[in-house]
Amino acid sequence: MTVTAASWRAPSPGSPSARSLPAPLRGPGFGSYRPDEVAWLVTDLSGVALERPVADREPAIVAGTAHYAESLPVEYRPTPAYQQLFRAALAANARRVAADVGVLAEQVRAARPRPVLVSLARAGTPIGILLRRWLHANHGIAAPHYAVSIVRDRGIDLAALGWLAAHHDPADVVFVDGWTGKGVIARELVAAITDANDRLRTAFAAELGVLADPGANTAMFGTRADYLIPSACLNSTVSGLVSRTVLNPEHLAPGGFHGAKYYPELAADDVSAMFLDAITAQFGAVSAEVRARVAARTPAPPTWAGWAAVRALADDRGIADLNLIKPGVGEATRVLLRRRPACVLLRPSAAGELDHLRQLAVERAVPVEDLPPRYADLPYSCVGIVTGPG
Repeated sequence: MTVTAASWRAPSPGSPSARSLPAPLRGPGFGSYRPDEVAWLVTDLSGVALERPVADREPAIVAGTAHYAESLPVEYRPTPAYQQLFRAALAANARRVAADVGVLAEQVRAARPRPVLVSLARAGTPIGILLRRWLHANHGIAAPHYAVSIVRDRGIDLAALGWLAAHHDPADVVFVDGWTGKGVIARELVAAITDANDRLRTAFAAELGVLADPGANTAMFGTRADYLIPSACLNSTVSGLVSRTVLNPEHLAPGGFHGAKYYPELAADDVSAMFLDAITAQFGAVSAEVRARVAARTPAPPTWAGWAAVRALADDRGIADLNLIKPGVGEATRVLLRRRPACVLLRPSAAGELDHLRQLAVERAVPVEDLPPRYADLPYSCVGIVTGPG
């Protein structure tokens, strides 16, 4: 059964039902994050068997007979070799991530003096926590932070927006995510918030802040470089042991939040706190760099260069559906973790920075190819291709 944003009815912000929605979920009852770091506006589906093997999910998703958000992939348990690659990436890039967190946080503070951080679950959630830590450490701001669901082709969780509008001023809300690829979620957010504001009679800003924006899809970003943000390496084990979100009417009440699962059985592999603490430890070291970068920053509106580049790549390879192309380090990593792509293209000059992708490709028996020279202007260091031509 397919659910659309239009059919998913949410209570209006001022209605009794909006205020009577369940309280947000927090750790340690749901997720491994501290209860003050994030509140999950989701329905707990931890007791529901939603996982499907890639061999079952992939053909149906590619054929369009099932939507990716109706089920979950089996959670990846990192091998010792892959865990070591994560730790190496964290050691190598912690300072860089910290500086980009600071640059993004200062933009958030300038745009929202009383910010309410709303991360797009789940890749945005570690970034939202880091932004909250920066704002508190450097400005004494204790920003509320919530995680909400947004689903490609289905929109944002309207019930969650209704809850937020009933408890906060929508003008204070800023949506945050980890990175952008070709810009699908950035576009989805604009369309979904426009629709939600009309339905709920609210005034949320359809503005997305991200740590890395290589496709130039948003004006609020830490960097436009395509590099490995270590939290992209893993799934729930770097995201508070929480699954990606689920929109399946068989398991959700009408008018309720989208769903997600908590995997306490993966606690032995959980590096969520390790990731956060390693980045936070670099805040003092990058404070001067952040001030200099913010002072020198000039407006950089979206150009959607990544979208145009992916469309050209799709035409070149005979791929009609742009959703089958996953550009950038974050997207290529996640597609290897969740699905079985036909191949991964790597820019040869970035090979040393993408060892984790090669390791995942070996584990998943996915071919790795060099990006041809004709893609020299592509703003990404790698691309995952879910299917071949046709």
